[in-house]
Amino acid sequence: MQEIWGLWGLFLSAFISSTIAPGGSEAVLAYMVSEGAYSAQILVLVATVGNTLGALTTWGLGLLAAKKFPVANLLPEKKQHALDLVTKWGVWALLFSWLPLIGDALCFAGGWLRLPLLSAGLVIMAGKLGRYAVIAWMFA
Repeated sequence: MQEIWGLWGLFLSAFISSTIAPGGSEAVLAYMVSEGAYSAQILVLVATVGNTLGALTTWGLGLLAAKKFPVANLLPEKKQHALDLVTKWGVWALLFSWLPLIGDALCFAGGWLRLPLLSAGLVIMAGKLGRYAVIAWMFA
């Protein structure tokens, strides 16, 4: 039973880290991989799913904001820059949603611009999987 709580903790840390709240899911993953109580593949999967769902939550917030405030000039400068990047590169810009500071803004911009949910989710997941795989490899 205690094993499942560790995985839920990683999932929650990854989810929260990918929403508006700051978090440190990379440190949690690195610690858990180095402890060796779980397979690195399971840890990467749990962290990726949690972080992707958090990013899609932020995407959804962008979609809701676009319905209420359709004028892009109302956005803060950080989100305006992200909106410009996503406008230029489309769904592929979301591959960099794992980056600190701008990653959440990219997901928000993706929702604001009504990028297709399935495409956005797959590209977001690929970027986050890559990041977590590298972290797991470094600490294995």
